[in-house]
Amino acid sequence: MSDTRYRAPERAGVIRHGDERAQLTAWLDFYRATILRKCDGLTIEQMRQRPLATSQMSLIGAVRHLSFVEQYWFEDVLLGRTVEYLYVSEEFPDGEWDCIDDAPMAETFATFAASCETSRLITSECELDQRAVNAHPSGSETVDLRWILIHLIEEYARHCGHADVLRELIDGVTGF
Repeated sequence: MSDTRYRAPERAGVIRHGDERAQLTAWLDFYRATILRKCDGLTIEQMRQRPLATSQMSLIGAVRHLSFVEQYWFEDVLLGRTVEYLYVSEEFPDGEWDCIDDAPMAETFATFAASCETSRLITSECELDQRAVNAHPSGSETVDLRWILIHLIEEYARHCGHADVLRELIDGVTGF
């Protein structure tokens, strides 16, 4: 087992007052930091654990999944960029969850940080009501940046909840 343990950066609190953009981006950043906090103090071996026998979920898989989610919604859907997806392929459509046996810790967290930074930059350059270039994957209707930010807050909150359970099963640690 590796003695190297992941150390999460400090997590800023959410803002209590502010305009719509400030509130949405602060909540999204809060959840981005929360998923990292759930990995704090763990080794790569612990983060690769799948403690639920019926699930492919792991903490490293969650971080990889959220890197992909950032890329997909901001770069592909919103801007219409042609991107080489992180971790997923035709052969491995759930590769971010499934292909973790050799997932490196430093690279995984660096990729996550870069994905978030790209999304922050895109968000800062677009109006909240900017319509996405590509349609929502469930149909032909497009969404706007505001919808994407709300959706990502929901997506992160859900996966942070999963991470709470995974972390408790791995080493008993609980906390918000």
